[in-house]
Amino acid sequence: MSNSSPLAHRPLQTGHPLRFGIWAPYRGQWVVGENDHLVADFDFNREVIQSAERAGFDTVLIAQHTINPIDAAEEILEAWTAAAAAAAVTERIEIIAAIKPRLYHPAVLAKMALGIEDISHGRFAINFVNAWFKPELERSGIGFPEHDERYAYGGEWLRIVKALIEGREVSVDGPNFRLDRFRLAPRSRYRDRPVIYAGGESEPGLRLVDELADHWLINGRPLEDVVPLVDNVLSRRAPGRPPLGLGVTGFVLARETDEEAEAEVERLLAIQEPFFAARREQMKGNIDDKAEALKVGFKYPNKPMIGANGGTLPGFVGSYDTVARRLAQFHGIGISTFMLSFFPLIAEQERFAEHVIPRARALVAGQALAKAS
Repeated sequence: MSNSSPLAHRPLQTGHPLRFGIWAPYRGQWVVGENDHLVADFDFNREVIQSAERAGFDTVLIAQHTINPIDAAEEILEAWTAAAAAAAVTERIEIIAAIKPRLYHPAVLAKMALGIEDISHGRFAINFVNAWFKPELERSGIGFPEHDERYAYGGEWLRIVKALIEGREVSVDGPNFRLDRFRLAPRSRYRDRPVIYAGGESEPGLRLVDELADHWLINGRPLEDVVPLVDNVLSRRAPGRPPLGLGVTGFVLARETDEEAEAEVERLLAIQEPFFAARREQMKGNIDDKAEALKVGFKYPNKPMIGANGGTLPGFVGSYDTVARRLAQFHGIGISTFMLSFFPLIAEQERFAEHVIPRARALVAGQALAKAS
């Protein structure tokens, strides 16, 4: 990356190592055509997660929905039961379960989190999501308040959850919750508490990330558009606070040559586009128009996407060397965690682990040596 970057002369986050994760297929395969059904049962997810662990991935994210946001008639995985089950059938990989705060009382959710923390022997993490998909909260009767009101509720909720999973006694009398000398036991037997991830790019979201999160996940987009986001969030961090881990999402397609990878992406887009073309406007209408992170795809209308949350926008498509260089460029601006989607999942995530991860780690190690010399 050129030294003209606005972060070129600022200290970058170095407290978090390079990490690779996968999106669990919570809504099924990432590429589907008009005649395909989305299979999102736990058996499929178990195979994918166990494959990722064997291949050397560090983490897996299970997104949380009650209705499939792509097609309400198709199946969707229940994130928290799946996370508990995945914790029991894995040994090393971190298990992240997303959560929308309006679905669970914080005292109940914190107890569930500590339960999965125990099942996993200290490998569990929460991904706080303020909610963006209106139908599942509106149709269920739970309700979908205005954006900033949801963040006020979510901030109060997450402060309680964080205190409880740390083993603290909580007494609060707030706008939404009242707890009286409430404490959970046992707390984590393995560390201080489960890790907290969060997304969000609006001003209330960024304030909450800075206050309460350990890692910030950015929906994938081109590198040059990630730089100002990183600049913004790092500028908020007070000196002496623990470094904030930064992550980005993206879809990977790696081959021996750039030409092979690009041809395969075009083939997949030709399969997928008729399926999404019929749903795109409806999907757009179901997204809260103040949810900045979820509007990413609509900001790049001439760049069709494959995969979860930004998909191909970050540019992780090309030869093994090209993709490794791209990952190293993102790491150079402070991104340490890459939450990736693949198709077909098992074959492609194993290909990535074999051919790209070693190359990316070598490039990042070389960058560190050059910086130190």
